[in-house]
Amino acid sequence: MPESAARELKRPPKVSGEKPGIGHMEEFDVNFARFLMRCNAECGELAEYNMAGQQTVLMSGPRAQEAFLKTLDKQLSRAAAYQATVPVFGKGVIFDAPPDRMKTQLKIQVDALRYQNMKHYATIIAQEVQDWVADWGDEGELDFLDEFIRLTLHTACHCLLGSDFRHRMTEEFKALYHDLEKGLQAIAFVDPYLQQPLFEARDNARMRLQELISAIIAERRANSDVEYGDALETFMSGTYKDGSLLSDNEITGLVIATMFAGHHTSSGTAAWTAVELARNPEHAAVVVEELDALFADGLALTFEALREIPRLEAFIEEVLRLHPPLVLLMRRVIEDIDYEGTLIEAGKTVAISTYGSHRNAEHFPDPERFDPDRPRANTPELMWAYIPFGGGPHKCAGNAFALMQLKSIFAALLTQYEFELVDPPESYQDDFSAMVLKPSSPCRLRYKKRH
Repeated sequence: MPESAARELKRPPKVSGEKPGIGHMEEFDVNFARFLMRCNAECGELAEYNMAGQQTVLMSGPRAQEAFLKTLDKQLSRAAAYQATVPVFGKGVIFDAPPDRMKTQLKIQVDALRYQNMKHYATIIAQEVQDWVADWGDEGELDFLDEFIRLTLHTACHCLLGSDFRHRMTEEFKALYHDLEKGLQAIAFVDPYLQQPLFEARDNARMRLQELISAIIAERRANSDVEYGDALETFMSGTYKDGSLLSDNEITGLVIATMFAGHHTSSGTAAWTAVELARNPEHAAVVVEELDALFADGLALTFEALREIPRLEAFIEEVLRLHPPLVLLMRRVIEDIDYEGTLIEAGKTVAISTYGSHRNAEHFPDPERFDPDRPRANTPELMWAYIPFGGGPHKCAGNAFALMQLKSIFAALLTQYEFELVDPPESYQDDFSAMVLKPSSPCRLRYKKRH
């Protein structure tokens, strides 16, 4: 943009409460979702805040969010905004790969979640649920956040790394994976290479996971005539334009990235779905009635059977509205942007808040009320207001897998069990201690066998 034109443009309004040296970091750390809602309420469509020196512009409302997700794509960089993921996924993987290689890696990742594999995955997830509930008995009480973390780790591992790895899964693998997850705290998005025990554990976990996954890759290469039908097979057979295969490091990185898509977000959403079923028995009854009718004749829980379950789908979509797994989506500005007469300069970060968008009363009246019957994405305006998986050309590649996984889990669960809250309804709150939303702990529910 010419300098003279840039001088004539407005600048985004700045959010109050900035502190020397740290900007808004302190308030952001306390409750970043509520902080972002304050930014929008105070400044409107564009609001500039300071993350310890990194100037960030929050874009709010359907028009600004559509621009962020779709029309500004050539001026924004996901890779620069998500450098915190580089030590987690690995050097040379996705956001650390040159653009052409990143594009190929993401295409291979999408291929791993294609229809043919998804058909196979639904049956795997249904069996994992049956194994999970096998020792529940007629009734009991569990912390369902812990339970769904465990279940979705098992389902994601089984679908992505295959039964050969799933049935050898050790407590070490689970611990390593959780060390990687903990490495994505808010401070990692400011500097992911600070000298911190958290980041040291993350780096050690990444090295050890590559050793474990490389051992499976070596086994499979020695048995090249076997077909596995899972994501790891897709990653191992994927090629770049020059015909070269992915390295063990790149395959490990794609496994980790896809696991995050298939587990990291789904565990929190599954736990919130169970809570909202228990907290909204009148809506839960409609879902159960639908499932009973669908599976009354002993229909197997297959991908085809899960294609059309509108009441359960609407229930999960409303869970995703109130409790979107990723509260904040970010991009780095790589060339100056003129957004409707306001200059957003290169070098700044731009962000949108799914949490804030989903609580905009103009688009979602009485936004804190749980209502599966409300319109969410069936008009052009709501399409860019309801954004649990983002949108545009970079919509989350794992969204179809995530929804299929959630439908599989609850179709299997709700035909066998009903759920009740253990604690007061208002005590089940969103936990903002990490970048991925989940219920606060403990998340206790009582289950009872249906007869």
